[in-house]
Amino acid sequence: MPQPPVFDVLGVGFGPSNLALAIAVTEHNATARPEDVVTAHFLERQAAFGWHRGMLIDDATMQVSFLKDLVTLRNPVSSFSFLNYLHGKGRLVDFINHKNLFPLRVEFHDYFEWAADRVDDLVSYRHDVVSVAPVVVDGAVTHFDVTSTTASGEREVRRARNLVLATGLRACLPEGVTQTDRVWHNRDFLHRVTALENPKRLVVVGAGQSGAEVAAFLHDRFRDAEVCAVFARYGYSPADDSSFANRIFDPNAVDDFYGAPEEVKRKLMEYHANTNYAVVDNDLIADLYRRVYREKVLGEQRLRLLNMSRVARQEEHPDGVRVTVESLADGSRETLDADAVVYATGYREADPTALLGDLAGRCARDERGRLRVDRDYRLATGDDVVGGIYLQGGTEHTHGISSSLLSNTSVRVGEILRSVLDHRGPNVPSQAAYAVTAAPLG
Repeated sequence: MPQPPVFDVLGVGFGPSNLALAIAVTEHNATARPEDVVTAHFLERQAAFGWHRGMLIDDATMQVSFLKDLVTLRNPVSSFSFLNYLHGKGRLVDFINHKNLFPLRVEFHDYFEWAADRVDDLVSYRHDVVSVAPVVVDGAVTHFDVTSTTASGEREVRRARNLVLATGLRACLPEGVTQTDRVWHNRDFLHRVTALENPKRLVVVGAGQSGAEVAAFLHDRFRDAEVCAVFARYGYSPADDSSFANRIFDPNAVDDFYGAPEEVKRKLMEYHANTNYAVVDNDLIADLYRRVYREKVLGEQRLRLLNMSRVARQEEHPDGVRVTVESLADGSRETLDADAVVYATGYREADPTALLGDLAGRCARDERGRLRVDRDYRLATGDDVVGGIYLQGGTEHTHGISSSLLSNTSVRVGEILRSVLDHRGPNVPSQAAYAVTAAPLG
């Protein structure tokens, strides 16, 4: 049986994190000695690069500075920077005159696509990874055989000395809620909203940035519809993007968090949750408030904020969705007949070990059952696992708020690449020169 192609690094998923890693590998190889070249490949189930396409609302802006792009904090002179992208598009001077650190989200997505096109030789799209098998040599796991299926159903196997798992987040719906043609998670918002025809009432559940953006979009788009925003908070809470608080996203903050006692880690997450979770940009809050007040003045209330409330019941009928909203203050209930319900209820981290099969049992866990992750984002395993398994995501409990966010991506991938090179050791070729066989772990 022929040996599958062998790579130093095989990435599962090709969102911004592994795209940044592909760029780091490309830049490393451009100046590396032949013996230091890193062979890499990435597998992505989507047909092309895409990042939260369902929320690429025209006027939505990024919540991080353009300088926290795919490369700048790691390599300020990189040709893959957002500024170089702007230069190539002929918009650099216009962007400077705009005096804004936060580009439109659609523009930053176009930047990602531009960068992905430049490294498309390193990625196979329409490849869904279905399993990872250990490759054992003399009792040690030296490689991993990664099996993926193509859009046509063919199975392909690639062998890697190191895996980098960047499988992203999973949309989170409340218990008992399932997605239908009239009930969606905001992840699919723009893909679904075009199917609405002259809606009379729309319900948005959630008090974070996405919920606020969806409510504003629907209020603008459907001028004859009532938009009801339902959330448990008293009002939309502003994101803390002040200068000192933003230092929680600095690369050095990862070191501080990683080395801190567990109790300090917990407190840091509590103190600074309002920099990232269930919060809204101040400008958007002010805009929504202006709309509500203006409608009160005009006596035509079309944007309703049902605060301190929850969805107690939901029934879908052929012509709509009946939503029962319960006040958390006094238990009173109101029934809303809606054309559609959008849940902007966040995401949860995917289990990064779900694909690892028997290997998952070799990954060390702490007393709370969480994965142990070394400072270089490498999963802690037994000494008999020589190959490296790295995580881009699923490391918040060890590395803090910024560990899996775009804010720290360029630095994180540089640390992962350095770790791969350091673990390779001297005089080790980039591809295995000996035959190896896949075998189950005993």
